[in-house]
Amino acid sequence: MATECPSEVIRSLVARIAHLADEGSIDEYIQLFTDDAVWEMKSAGPSVAIAPQIVEGRHAIAASAGGRRADGIAGPGTATRHVTSCVSIAFDSEDSARVQSVWQFFVDTTTAPRLSSMGTYRDVFRKVNDCWLLAERSITPG
Repeated sequence: MATECPSEVIRSLVARIAHLADEGSIDEYIQLFTDDAVWEMKSAGPSVAIAPQIVEGRHAIAASAGGRRADGIAGPGTATRHVTSCVSIAFDSEDSARVQSVWQFFVDTTTAPRLSSMGTYRDVFRKVNDCWLLAERSITPG
């Protein structure tokens, strides 16, 4: 069996996290994070519905995602979509990588899709038990 290229595994994870934020269960979504993961929204402009915040730990990140779903901001049934692109990966070691990508957030996707906000993800992925997982996500709108 061929070994998967770590860069492609990480690119796929960036996409998978976006897909699950829009369509998956919170349980599926949170399994892609390390137990001690940090999710940070650095700042928010007028088009971003989420206030600046730092959420630490897998369980807290799951609760935060659940809150966004309960508020109708994102998730299944909200007609929203995360789109990621321009993924750049720099390996710090065999088990750690820094990743930067561009995100776009679309709303009204079932009627008249429009770009609501966009920005940059600055991520750290870490290999845990032979699995790459998201350890840190810093989100900067704009």
